[in-house]
Amino acid sequence: MSNRLPPAEPPQHAPVIRITAMPSDTNPAGDIFGGWLMGIMDMAAASAATRRARGRCATVAVEGMSFLSPVRVGDEVSCYAEIVSVGRTSMKVKVEAWRREREGEHMNRVTAAEFTFVALDQTGRPRPVPAA
Repeated sequence: MSNRLPPAEPPQHAPVIRITAMPSDTNPAGDIFGGWLMGIMDMAAASAATRRARGRCATVAVEGMSFLSPVRVGDEVSCYAEIVSVGRTSMKVKVEAWRREREGEHMNRVTAAEFTFVALDQTGRPRPVPAA
């Protein structure tokens, strides 16, 4: 997956998460921590994976994250998630994070990544992902 060719527009489907970046999410320079953004993206990916697996899932890998532009305090961050592949016990979920300045309508892509999840049973062991 490449972060270097961002689409001109955000995905047409609804975001899984929409949140406003707050001062408590910043580093000493006043920019939003990359770890905060990655955590929000992981929550969006987990929501999609949990729905698809119809139960508990765990993040096991994240691939391809490059930060393309900063997020500032007050920006609205929207995370769009899409299941891109399903294996026997695992799923790959593509997540794109887009920002919108507080006073404007223009959105730009901040980053994207592929999150790999494993479906878990009640004891925390891998289980098959149910058919769609």
